[in-house]
Amino acid sequence: MVLIASMLALGLANKDWQHGNYTGWGFNRALNETKGPNKITVGGSENWHYGFDYKQWAWKNGPFYINDTLVFKYDPPNDTTRPHSVYLFQNPWSFMKCDLSQAKMVGKPTQGGGKGFEFVLKRWQPYYFACGEHNGLHCKDGLMRFVVFPMFRGWNY
Repeated sequence: MVLIASMLALGLANKDWQHGNYTGWGFNRALNETKGPNKITVGGSENWHYGFDYKQWAWKNGPFYINDTLVFKYDPPNDTTRPHSVYLFQNPWSFMKCDLSQAKMVGKPTQGGGKGFEFVLKRWQPYYFACGEHNGLHCKDGLMRFVVFPMFRGWNY
């Protein structure tokens, strides 16, 4: 319960504090406020690859909203490219341990090419994502994991 509350607080946190702006708690403006669902490329121009810090990316690019679409772009496996995938974990404990036994593959290694694999954030709940390749090594050592907790659009914090 404490972990979920912490993640909710993380999703609501004012990211302008690092720049000395303490007025943006949502009373004067909303961060990343849009009228409709967004398509967000996971990792931005970095896409989905080994060695990039996706927790930091999610922190900098939030908040995310219900019905936003996360787009995972990664090269299909070949002789020079290691495979990647997208797993959705059911709970924070398996996510923290990168335990794939209770996770569900939602994006296969061949689905990230071209326009990428799309995942819609349909509910108000935490979503735990990670790459499951090499028996969870990309999750454990490569930082290929992150959490998002989509908010209801129009809420001001």
